[in-house]
Amino acid sequence: MTSPMLAHVNDLCSRGRPAARAVAILSDAQRQAALLAAADALAAAEPAIVAANAKDLEQARADGLSSAMVDRLRLDGGRLASVIADLRAVATLPDPVGRVLEERTIAKGVACQKVAVPIGVVACIFESRPNVTVDVAGLCLRAGNACILRGGKEAVHSNRALAIAFRAGLEKAGVTPDAVQLVQDQDRALIPALLAREDAIDIVIPRGGEGLIRAVVECSRVPVIKHDKGVCSVYVHAAADQAMALEIAANAKCQRPGVCNTIENLLVDRAIAAEFLPRLRQALAQVQLRADAEALPLLPGAVPATEADWTTEYLALILAVKVVGSVEEAIAFTNTYGSHHSDSIITRDAAVAERYLREVDSACVYHNASTRFTDGGQFGFGAEVGISTNRLHARGPMGLAELCTYKYVCRGAGQVRG
Repeated sequence: MTSPMLAHVNDLCSRGRPAARAVAILSDAQRQAALLAAADALAAAEPAIVAANAKDLEQARADGLSSAMVDRLRLDGGRLASVIADLRAVATLPDPVGRVLEERTIAKGVACQKVAVPIGVVACIFESRPNVTVDVAGLCLRAGNACILRGGKEAVHSNRALAIAFRAGLEKAGVTPDAVQLVQDQDRALIPALLAREDAIDIVIPRGGEGLIRAVVECSRVPVIKHDKGVCSVYVHAAADQAMALEIAANAKCQRPGVCNTIENLLVDRAIAAEFLPRLRQALAQVQLRADAEALPLLPGAVPATEADWTTEYLALILAVKVVGSVEEAIAFTNTYGSHHSDSIITRDAAVAERYLREVDSACVYHNASTRFTDGGQFGFGAEVGISTNRLHARGPMGLAELCTYKYVCRGAGQVRG
């Protein structure tokens, strides 16, 4: 590693811990004011941010990135206003710090409380979406944390413009701008050096493709909370309301195909396949369908699915379709091929639905609803750091509560252990 790169890592880490300590002792009102000041600064910098974003979009097209990837990069057309609105919403959410999670009296009458506290320094390594810069910074600060952000090269101009504005807002509010730091060096060799700094970083949250997640997990000495790919599915049960199923499938696949909570697999019960699948073909006319041998004759224009299709996150208007013979088969398929992100069953049979919800091992499971609801804003979190597919500490949309850990606060009156 070059000396300038190592110096950059050292500088980020040397600033992060003091910033985290400073933010952790801010009052609720001070953290709220800092976020609102950051939102004002972002709004004032809108022309500069949109111009920076236009550079990234132009380069993305020149590099031949997919339409889904280009869509993820966009901050125009009202998207920046939405990002700022989400930041303001986070500022108004209840303070997650200092909540008493449990209380009890322990040995010798010592009063013990389990209290929510900030994690400390949160690193986030992400690809594509520049809105993540603001979402993560806002949530981390609201929960009393400092953050170190490393976005992808495809959004480098957007991320820098957003971070500059956010930091300016913090400074105006009297809060250390080092609470939000952006990694400036895009060399991938920097990441292992950064993630070796378990002395300076408390958790790392990778958001992006399978390759990024694997690289972070393999090299990090810092605990990792994975925000993995979204191979999500809808299962249309024999007792489904078919009109409802079609509407949900269209929403879950087509509303915004380039995001992690869109579906990539659709399972249809054999009992209704001959009736339902031709209707699906009409409803999803713009979608390329990849079908198993049983579904293929019922879906004009579809192509045969391969084994790899069942585990692929397309992030495009492509959907793999499979006929299954029972809820048992649907559950087994989902647990085997899905990414344990978000999955849904469409049925009027409450008992079957409850079995599916109980046995499908995913962060979010739905009955008669679209997987597109797996989102911090939709869950009432204001925004999210990402959708965790971990089982430890955080699972599903990761909002303010998940950006806190806890400590035990014990109060006595001179007790000693016998």
